[in-house]
Amino acid sequence: MKNEPLFNIPTVIVALLAVLALIHGAREWLLSEHQDLLFVYTFAFVPARYDASIVLGGVLPGGFGAEIWTFVTYSLLHGSWTHLGFNGVWLLAFGSPLARRFGTMRFLAFFAVTAAAGAAMHLITNAGSQAPMVGASASISGAMAAAMRFAFQRGGPLGMLRSNDEEAYRVPAIPLSGVLRDSRVLIFLAVWFGVNLLFGIGSSPLTGTNEAVAWQAHIGGFLAGLLLFSWFDPKIDYSHYSDTGATRH
Repeated sequence: MKNEPLFNIPTVIVALLAVLALIHGAREWLLSEHQDLLFVYTFAFVPARYDASIVLGGVLPGGFGAEIWTFVTYSLLHGSWTHLGFNGVWLLAFGSPLARRFGTMRFLAFFAVTAAAGAAMHLITNAGSQAPMVGASASISGAMAAAMRFAFQRGGPLGMLRSNDEEAYRVPAIPLSGVLRDSRVLIFLAVWFGVNLLFGIGSSPLTGTNEAVAWQAHIGGFLAGLLLFSWFDPKIDYSHYSDTGATRH
């Protein structure tokens, strides 16, 4: 019998978690309070940066470049170790199956695009806000939505007839038109949107800290992950899959 590793985590997920930890550690231990504030306002997403009518008492650091890169770089920053740890757990859970299916470069591109979608939704719903937004939650929400497209399929990692090998992550995905016809997906959607709206309306944090939850960014990332999944999904030969699940040549 083939021995399966206890922790079968894709390298890109391990590397991404390491980068997130290194960035937060550097901010905590190497930067002064003033330097950290400058760093945050250079790389976090600040809606007021795009509102010329707001007087910020000086130009935000980063200039024109920050208007572009902060759509993604905010996802690499976190408000606390608790915030980072909470996101890390969900990244492991939903980023891992997606990374196995997409591969490294596609996964990183997907992470960036869903982060940008989350920032765009946050900008639309919080125009003029001077509070910096940080955290990988929008990208993780996108990974949840994308994983939902294949994880529940027969032979998939969460399917009733699931396989333990790599084929489980390459089963045919649910077509977008079929998402709303799968009861398991509908339950997942209802719970996910319900939780986000509940915490958003109640202004309560999901991470167990006093940090505000940018729940609109979560929804932006989730919708992008759900709708854009097929853009990133690699072309897979499904000729060896039967109606009863995945089989190998």
